[in-house]
Amino acid sequence: MQVVQGVEQVGVDQTDAKVKKQIGPKQSFNAIWLSDIHLGTKDCKAEYLLQLLKQTQTESLYLVGDIIDIWAMKRRVYWPDSHNQVLQQLLAMARNGTQIIFIPGNHDEQFRSYAGFHLWDVSIAKEHIHTMLGGQKILMLHGDQFDSQVCVGKALTKLGDRLYDLLLVLNRQVHRIRTHLGYPYWSLASYIKLRVNKAQQAISLFRDAVVTYAKDRQVDVVICGHIHQPELSRQGKMIYANDGDWVENCTFIAESEKGDLQLLKWDEQQLDSSLIASISMVPSMPKSIKKRVA
Repeated sequence: MQVVQGVEQVGVDQTDAKVKKQIGPKQSFNAIWLSDIHLGTKDCKAEYLLQLLKQTQTESLYLVGDIIDIWAMKRRVYWPDSHNQVLQQLLAMARNGTQIIFIPGNHDEQFRSYAGFHLWDVSIAKEHIHTMLGGQKILMLHGDQFDSQVCVGKALTKLGDRLYDLLLVLNRQVHRIRTHLGYPYWSLASYIKLRVNKAQQAISLFRDAVVTYAKDRQVDVVICGHIHQPELSRQGKMIYANDGDWVENCTFIAESEKGDLQLLKWDEQQLDSSLIASISMVPSMPKSIKKRVA
């Protein structure tokens, strides 16, 4: 397997000049992975997600947890029309033939009791395995089950969420100013998080825990969410992918029609996706065969 552009591990704080590659509108994919949308909060970038959903076609759409933030809605209900439009668009895609599988996270864990059921043409599961075009197996899960291995219990997780909420308030103000000045979206929260050593240590511990778990499941790729840190990297023989979020980063993972695995970021001004990293999953043709074909 080969990492395109020589990128082994990717965070979205890299400059656009280095990683940006525009992909045309109405791009088709074999599969898309989204998580940590957090509908029901002020920081959810529902308008941008709606742009993506309307301009993208996919055979399968996997919602990898924290789609609706029930935790936040217990404190305060925030549900503008854009959030309702996202749900309506998802249901319309399911009715029109897109396979949608929802894997609840810790912020919408109430739905876990419905695992194995179908609601409004959407299947609910605790975990799921997707088979890629090249035959590789992808395990998908939200990732909150590894909090204890990152030394974070449920109480500390909620405390961390409150502190994170304060950071997102600042992020919201910066976004409002940049939008007024005509600048594209940029995440202050992500910028700060990537420069705090403790946060980086937690991200590394989380990645290791997810990869170790996936190895026991005998799969080739593991896709998760939870920590709002998009990444596509090779960890030994395992490929680790985190699809990011729609609070800070507006990113997603996709399997292209050629069978490549991609990490992409939505550009709300260009109404298009920017390719951050890609790993080719199609086995290379042996040189001896290439010569005979030539």
